[in-house]
Amino acid sequence: MASTYTPLGVELQATGENAGTWGTKTNTNLQIIEQISGGYIAKDIAGGAQTTALAVSDGATGAELSHRMIEFTGTITGNQIVTIPLDVQTFYFLRNSTSGAHTVQFKYASGSGDSFTFSATDKGDALVFATANDGTNPDIDTLPRGTVTASSTDTLTNKTLTSPKIGTSILDTNGNELALLTATSSAVNEITLANAATGNGPTISATGETNVDLNLDPKGTGVLKSGTAAVKVAGKETIWVPAVAMYPNSTNGCADVAQTELSNGPEIKTLDFDKDSDEFAQFAVAFPKSWNEGTVTFQAFFTADSTNTGTVSWGLSGVAIADDDSCNTAFGTQVAPTAKSHSGTANDLDVTAESGAVTIAGSPSTDEQVFFQISRDVSEDSLTADAKLLGIKLFFTTDAANDA
Repeated sequence: MASTYTPLGVELQATGENAGTWGTKTNTNLQIIEQISGGYIAKDIAGGAQTTALAVSDGATGAELSHRMIEFTGTITGNQIVTIPLDVQTFYFLRNSTSGAHTVQFKYASGSGDSFTFSATDKGDALVFATANDGTNPDIDTLPRGTVTASSTDTLTNKTLTSPKIGTSILDTNGNELALLTATSSAVNEITLANAATGNGPTISATGETNVDLNLDPKGTGVLKSGTAAVKVAGKETIWVPAVAMYPNSTNGCADVAQTELSNGPEIKTLDFDKDSDEFAQFAVAFPKSWNEGTVTFQAFFTADSTNTGTVSWGLSGVAIADDDSCNTAFGTQVAPTAKSHSGTANDLDVTAESGAVTIAGSPSTDEQVFFQISRDVSEDSLTADAKLLGIKLFFTTDAANDA
């Protein structure tokens, strides 16, 4: 009776056969078994889409399919299929070391049984079992991987990661950027995320040093929102001060508030400043605590009951008075925006450009009253009529989140 062979090529010798060569054949069988137990082979599958069969070598060592670990190599330019015969039953460590964004499928030579496939981006490892569980449609079962490698693609479930180091990004399940991370050398401050029990909101906190800001920076012209509503942030703010909130100076003061009824629309209340001499008016503001106590700027809103197109020059100065300070304190330096021309139509609204920085005299701080003086400087303008001040828009800067 002639010898037979296992699906992996081990020779099964018949009784009384191979006299004189039995020892050699037995040694070969042992080498094949050793190869099956722990052998490694690199299989080049370079090229376009193709099917590569791993063949058995009956009674001889070196059979590609009779190795424990098989590493696929080469540059692939199409999807690859690697097959084994229908009757092979063993497990394999597979490694995909190919280059090229194409799949590598490991399966039986024929049939509709399960197979294993490295995705086009999976250049990792896999542990599979060739079951030979059906003579026509056997399955390749995928076994859990024992480790996560630098190049493997893995799904982790119910795993605890203690202080993992993440590179530059976190991706979503589609491979798109979900969050980008930027490392700061010698960082000591960080973000702490905390969940919450029923009835309480989760928390995003700045932690590290004793006093740490939390910076949320929109990009470009984007704004910080809560839902669809913009979140107020510290920065440039405005106060509208109407003419009715001002009063003429006792000396060289403008006319008192006048109300003018026009033929249509609103009636206007103005402080009228003469064309022939410098005149002054004053008002006061108690700024919010969130004010940064720095300089301010302003725009003047005015009109004229005239068709003249001359310019008007408005100037503003200020002084801060604290608790127990004397109110008998001089204003700071007057600052004026570029003189604004009247439109040439009676009662048209005229709005100046924003002025330069107005430095407030005194020592501006919280809980102080800031007095302002506004004037018309006729030596710097050319309107041949009263300039009728409607009010000013005062610009200031905040540097705190609220006035608490």
